[in-house]
Amino acid sequence: MRSRFEPDRQLTARMVATMFLLGLVYVAFIAALIVLLESLVLVVVIAAALLGAQYWYSDRIALYAMHGRLVTPEEQPQLHGVVDRLCAAADMPKPQVAVSDMDLPNAFATGRNADHAVVCVTTGLMRRLDTEELEGVLAHELSHVAHRDVAVITIASFLGVIAGLIVRFAFYSQLFGGRNQRDQNTAAVFLAVMGVSALVYAISFLLIRALSRYRELAADRAAAMLTAKPSVLASALTKVSGDIARIPTRDLRTAQAFNAFFFTPALGPGTAMAHMFSTHPSLERRLEALAELSAQLGEPGGEPGGEAGGV
Repeated sequence: MRSRFEPDRQLTARMVATMFLLGLVYVAFIAALIVLLESLVLVVVIAAALLGAQYWYSDRIALYAMHGRLVTPEEQPQLHGVVDRLCAAADMPKPQVAVSDMDLPNAFATGRNADHAVVCVTTGLMRRLDTEELEGVLAHELSHVAHRDVAVITIASFLGVIAGLIVRFAFYSQLFGGRNQRDQNTAAVFLAVMGVSALVYAISFLLIRALSRYRELAADRAAAMLTAKPSVLASALTKVSGDIARIPTRDLRTAQAFNAFFFTPALGPGTAMAHMFSTHPSLERRLEALAELSAQLGEPGGEPGGEAGGV
């Protein structure tokens, strides 16, 4: 499937490189643990099954976790109308459309490919944005589907679970092993497993963050090019980011597990460390990129926060 969303070769190269490097890291991880623990066949099989389930059912899992529900054109005619127009402009299959009854203003796309994708928006987002701004956000999410980075980030994010499962299995297999074996080997094996796991997690964390930040900039650019309104997308970003900062911390914590998929991360004010390791570039970086694109396109009133995209 080739859509009219502007292709991004750098994004494609980064996705290939990230998956290749993660694959090498996890193959080395499993090989090291097999040497240390003698038998990991069951854990590898379980981990592979869970990864397959995440890939094939990621849309349902995400919708369930975010309290989303599929909606028909009769239930949400405006929302479906925006998605219809964007899909026609992008020449791509229309994904399923869902709504999450949450005040947190956000949106996300999930699914393994364009034919099995879901775009979900929260009621909080629809209440805060006008039609043009909503169009910009949905174009951003649809570009993730068109670029196929939704499936890549789903797999990349889930691979960390494999490490956790293997470490847990290793711990309990040693804990409940024979007494002599436990006395002689448990401490050394446990420390070795934890050391390898910490290294694998650190490498995975950095690779995923690097890919995730770039893919958000790529989606902003593709959405702005499709709609030809970078300043409107900048306005939506400013509104959503400002309102998220006012959402109670308790509500933000429930959504933070899905930050890699959101239009903008669920982070409150004063979380400098969280922003440093965020899945998204800073708001300032995104607005700067959109302002540059607006100038290139010669968009009237193209300053973010100006008349064309005011807040």
